[in-house]
Amino acid sequence: MDVPFWIWASVLGFIVVMLAVDLFAHRRAHVIGVREAAVWSGVWVAFGVAFGVIVWQVWGAQFGQQYFAGYLIEKSLAVDNVFVWAIIFSYFAVPREFQHRVLFLGVLGALVFRGIFIAAGAVLIQNFSWILYVFAAFLLYTGYRMIRQRNEHLDPEQSMVLRGFRRFVPMTDVYHGQKLLVRKNGVLLATPLLAVLVLIEATDVVFAVDSIPAIFAVTDEVFLVFTANAFAILGLRAMYFLLADLIHRFVYLKIGLALVLIWVGIKMLLKIDLFYIPTPVSLAVVATIITVSVVLSLRATRGQGRQALPTPAEPPFRVATEAEDGALEPVWSRHRPAAATPHRHDRRDDPERAHRHEGELR
Repeated sequence: MDVPFWIWASVLGFIVVMLAVDLFAHRRAHVIGVREAAVWSGVWVAFGVAFGVIVWQVWGAQFGQQYFAGYLIEKSLAVDNVFVWAIIFSYFAVPREFQHRVLFLGVLGALVFRGIFIAAGAVLIQNFSWILYVFAAFLLYTGYRMIRQRNEHLDPEQSMVLRGFRRFVPMTDVYHGQKLLVRKNGVLLATPLLAVLVLIEATDVVFAVDSIPAIFAVTDEVFLVFTANAFAILGLRAMYFLLADLIHRFVYLKIGLALVLIWVGIKMLLKIDLFYIPTPVSLAVVATIITVSVVLSLRATRGQGRQALPTPAEPPFRVATEAEDGALEPVWSRHRPAAATPHRHDRRDDPERAHRHEGELR
């Protein structure tokens, strides 16, 4: 697949522009409702599908099918990210109007980290063909582990990342709007929102370790791997606000995601030495697994409405008062006391000098 540099630059430029538009549209902190989330989800899905159509038209059906297979796998696995984000936000009682800014920065970091992982994976596959066995075994093990631990959830309080952050980074215990850093009494402090962002980035790195090998099972083209990842990730924020209050209804989705990982692991093993499973077959299998798991989940929880995850009775952090916000100092200008101006000692404060002065007068 021959992809000129200008196409890479155009795709990256489009992503940057859309991120800027998204940030501008949500520049003011506000609670994102279901309708707004649905509109933005539709926009991002439309962009992802449209890009796949372009790939199909320019490079042919084979690469178009590979893109759509990778996009569907990444989009499906990303749902697990959404559920983990909901657990983190509810545990730390992050106000809903502050969540979009955290997710925006989280997705931006995810794009960077996944780009690094994709480049590293491509280099490993090109130079060490046996690494495919490692990827396949890892996918099979991850799928098996997800089935066994399907009823277990992340406990943010036990996170080693959070413990390390609290230990080494000076931190305040109150939210100051959407600020990540504040300065109090001349000391630069991280806000709880920065701790939440670090935890979200860490969890995304863990998910990337699963998803990147999975997409390499359906295509070896770095351009397709990156773009499928990028367009799947870009819609995660909107997906979160659309699905966060419906987590309790997707009771079988984790099993479905585990079966997807097991399937792509088997496909990768067969692809190495035995038999290449056509991409349309892989696409159909993944779509069937996800559709069945979603339909069965919704049927099993029929009649249940939207329901936010409960927050702790005593949340670890709180929202700052107006007085506390007003007392903050500028973050990037250290407060320094006014320099003392040179002055003559007052004779009343320096008896020895006063005595010498009296002697001179005599």
